[in-house]
Amino acid sequence: MSRKLVVFGLGYSAYATAQHLSDAGWTVFGTRRIAEHRHASIHEIAFDDAESCLKDATHLLVSVPPGADGDPALGAYADAIRRAPTLKWIGYFSTTGVYGDHQGARVDETTPPAPTQPRSILRLEAERAWASLAAKRRIACDVIRLGGIYGPGRSAFDTLRAGTARAIVAPAHRFSRIHVTDIAQGVAAAIATSDGGARIFNFVDDTPAPQSDVIFEAARLLGIEAPKPVPLAQAWADMSPMARSFWSERRIVDSRGTSSVLGRPWCYPSYREGLRAILDEETAGRQDGSVRTDRL
Repeated sequence: MSRKLVVFGLGYSAYATAQHLSDAGWTVFGTRRIAEHRHASIHEIAFDDAESCLKDATHLLVSVPPGADGDPALGAYADAIRRAPTLKWIGYFSTTGVYGDHQGARVDETTPPAPTQPRSILRLEAERAWASLAAKRRIACDVIRLGGIYGPGRSAFDTLRAGTARAIVAPAHRFSRIHVTDIAQGVAAAIATSDGGARIFNFVDDTPAPQSDVIFEAARLLGIEAPKPVPLAQAWADMSPMARSFWSERRIVDSRGTSSVLGRPWCYPSYREGLRAILDEETAGRQDGSVRTDRL
């Protein structure tokens, strides 16, 4: 059977995943607010035009964020998904924010969610809605909880070059991250190992670290002076409400269970390897004239 993936929301991570699977021979359709057609074999469509693509889809990846009225893809296409005769797998991009605040303690795939932030509460509701739909259809559903996403065009290098990077010193806050390549390849591994049931995955690398450590390492790799360290208490005063919500929770997210089930270690087990790979890619692109401008 041919493999056809439909993606709701071709954002940064979902587009990288779509590109990875397209390069592996998949037929891929994906929705965008504005079609850019950056990859010749990814068929970009308007969100309202997705129903016909679902009729022969084998796999569905959902990356659009939920709103106050719930998940927009589920709201618009639940009936079409229930009728899709060849659909056998649904993947949902969620967030590790659904675990809530654990005061720096470790959480893993078995930890009960306890979100406190409104956006994380909506994510958990969407997770459960997609899992329920899949269970009624008796098809697989993988909920993929993502840590802090970075990669080419979306890393500490970019904020340093833009002059907007801040090195916020808060040793008790160690954040989990995931390189976009590991997201794309991890989704492919999830599909390959699917057993037809429901699973929870944590897509985070093996090295949760303070935010300032990442900024300092990126500055070192660029050979530039790092921004002066700013204590969290001082930085808090001029943070946006969104940023404050980000810093108000502490947890260490464990992904050993995910790696075991997927049968693969992370390509970039820490931000150090990930940042070096991004810089090497940029350097190679400048040398051969193929510097990427699409930012994935």
